[in-house]
Amino acid sequence: MDTRHLEAFRAVIETGSMSAAAVLLAKSQPAISNLITRLEDELGVALFERKKGKLQVTPEAMLFFEEARRTLGVLERTRQVARDLKSLRSGTLSLASQPGLATYVLPPIIARLLKRWPDGTVRFITRSSPTVRDLGRIEAFDIGFAELPIETPAFVIDTIEVPCVCMLPASHPLAAETVITPRHLDDVPFISLYADHFLHEAIERAFAEQSARLRMAVHVEFFGTACALAMENVGVTIVDVITSLHFRKVGLVARPFEPRLDYRYAMFQPGPRPLSRIAREFVEAFRDQNARLIRANNPYLG
Repeated sequence: MDTRHLEAFRAVIETGSMSAAAVLLAKSQPAISNLITRLEDELGVALFERKKGKLQVTPEAMLFFEEARRTLGVLERTRQVARDLKSLRSGTLSLASQPGLATYVLPPIIARLLKRWPDGTVRFITRSSPTVRDLGRIEAFDIGFAELPIETPAFVIDTIEVPCVCMLPASHPLAAETVITPRHLDDVPFISLYADHFLHEAIERAFAEQSARLRMAVHVEFFGTACALAMENVGVTIVDVITSLHFRKVGLVARPFEPRLDYRYAMFQPGPRPLSRIAREFVEAFRDQNARLIRANNPYLG
């Protein structure tokens, strides 16, 4: 079985589309499609189906992905060992995280890491927390970031709590307030994560305790989307303070919210295997950078 077929298959699974896999592997989309077709012919099963214009992974593909991932992992580790014999600053690191971290926190950490590892390579998967947890079950990465709970056999490296703030346009009447409470937001259009998300549930409790009406305008999946909608004057929102840093630069203001709410997530390994040297350096760099960001921008300190 040609490893190029397996690499194309893995790339489509991890990126979610033929076109994204083509970009990842620096190939044309027809080339990727041809490799997948050859692999399907060899296996005798369909690995992907198109429904309403979207690529759907078949159950057979998910079963095969486990073996393909292991096979490619062995090959990549062998190649890495060979490279390490020539250089002590080479290695491969696979990461998976939700979009907020991938956009606002991890890029500068990865950039600094690669300066220390000039021959290193980082593979970066960006997905929702539930999908990151699912990919962790098949050990599709070295280090992942996802909201709790993280179930065994995954191993939690750190649990992170980030304070949340209320985000609203600078022109909003409530921007003059130094602290925002549920009473301030009584019947104000609000943008929040989905109703079953732990942060939305905490917001609902805070409003109920102050007998304030939570007037939902939009439910979203990610904080970045909520802030983008707030910029369009759709409503106000509550997001983690790290996400808020970007949107403060482009027209929103952040105000402490009382009672204090925290966004919680974990940095974890899919299994308890030892981390590589480049992975250990990444963990320490993330701990340092994230802690400094939270301390410097925590409105509840002092």
